[in-house]
Amino acid sequence: MEISSSTQQQDLKSEVFFEELRKRDFSRLEENQQVYFDYTGGNLYPESLLKEHYDFLSKNVLGNPHSTNPTSKLATQMVEEARKKVLEYFNASEDYFCIFTANASNALKIVGECYPFNEKSQLLLFADNHNSVNGLREFCKSKKGTFQYCPMYYEDLRIDETKLSELLHNKLDFENKLLAFPAQSNVSGVKHDLNWIKKAQDLSWDVLLDAAAFVPTSKLDLKEYPANFVSISFYKIFGFPTGIGCLFVRKDTFNKLHKPWFAGGTVSFAAVNEPLHKLNTNHERFEDGTINYLQIPAIKNGLDYIENIGMVNINKRVEKHTQFILSHFANLKHTNGNPLVAVYGPKDTQSRGGTIIFNVLDKDGKNIPFYEVEAKANEKNISIRTGCFCNPGIDEVNNCISNEELSKYYSAKEGANFLEMINYLGKMRGAVRISVGFVTNQSDLQNLIHFIESFRA
Repeated sequence: MEISSSTQQQDLKSEVFFEELRKRDFSRLEENQQVYFDYTGGNLYPESLLKEHYDFLSKNVLGNPHSTNPTSKLATQMVEEARKKVLEYFNASEDYFCIFTANASNALKIVGECYPFNEKSQLLLFADNHNSVNGLREFCKSKKGTFQYCPMYYEDLRIDETKLSELLHNKLDFENKLLAFPAQSNVSGVKHDLNWIKKAQDLSWDVLLDAAAFVPTSKLDLKEYPANFVSISFYKIFGFPTGIGCLFVRKDTFNKLHKPWFAGGTVSFAAVNEPLHKLNTNHERFEDGTINYLQIPAIKNGLDYIENIGMVNINKRVEKHTQFILSHFANLKHTNGNPLVAVYGPKDTQSRGGTIIFNVLDKDGKNIPFYEVEAKANEKNISIRTGCFCNPGIDEVNNCISNEELSKYYSAKEGANFLEMINYLGKMRGAVRISVGFVTNQSDLQNLIHFIESFRA
């Protein structure tokens, strides 16, 4: 009984803390009567972060870092402090370079462009991947490498681990092997087992981990899960600034990436009379041109902000909200007893994050087109996301789209149009996605449930 009472007190204390945080830093939600359920698309920025960074910019003079003048030195110092903080936050200080990029997609592009793909290389992808990871196959194909996808189960959208093990073991004779997968699905919320990193590396695979959807609500320790390459997007963690991501590259893998060109900031020397150049030997090799030196210092403030809240607290809150939604969705019925909602992927919170994909059903069990659901949500200032979410693998599984159907459509059509594809295939595509964050509160959850209930017939 004491444990139950203590747990209740802790829950109440946590609820009060987050409500006060919301009033202090996110009051604009209520002021603008907005209900936000797109935290996987982009986190919301705390007002205090904006003020802190504005004060910093207004009181200092910063110049382009590629110099030793006073303004340049200050910018360099602040950028390097942010870089140091990022490495410390992910427990990567000793073993990794932190390369600042324009976004997570750009970080992934560096790997695709520079990895030594050739006719003796293999790229292995999860069927559950964002298109920014799927696109790596084009670099592989262009260099005569081969690629394969590991399938997922229809029932829970988790990866077929028996098949994954088989694929990893079957490619032992290839020279350069790269496994690419997300730590957490950007669509289903499934958290994939990070122990596959070490299992693959023990079989001489390099591993690229897309951590963009994972790190906003979960702690990633790169000592414990030492992927060779890791892509991150900072605005998904704390909302501001946008336009900055990073690529972690393990130092013992760094020279495996062959940069096919050079640019300002990436070389220590370059000549014109003789076409010669020397690339920098650290993170600067891949930071093309002038980095975003006015915004990068805000990253340190953002990570400090998250640490002050505590990732454990964020994770617990997101899990609690996710469980609330899943349990209520399971109980929503039409008057004839048929379900109102079809959730794809895990129906509980085990090994999953706060992202839920679903369709609203009519009384006969048919999907109500996602764009109709979105239009009605827009009318009520409820921000959700609909479509395929740049993850075609999950949509193809959920809607039973065959290889033959895809080949027929893509060969018949010059340009691809989403609604046209639905009509051509005679099958519904797309779904509704909601995602919760630490800013989400009980009022948001109730508004969501009431909105879904409005489709009851």
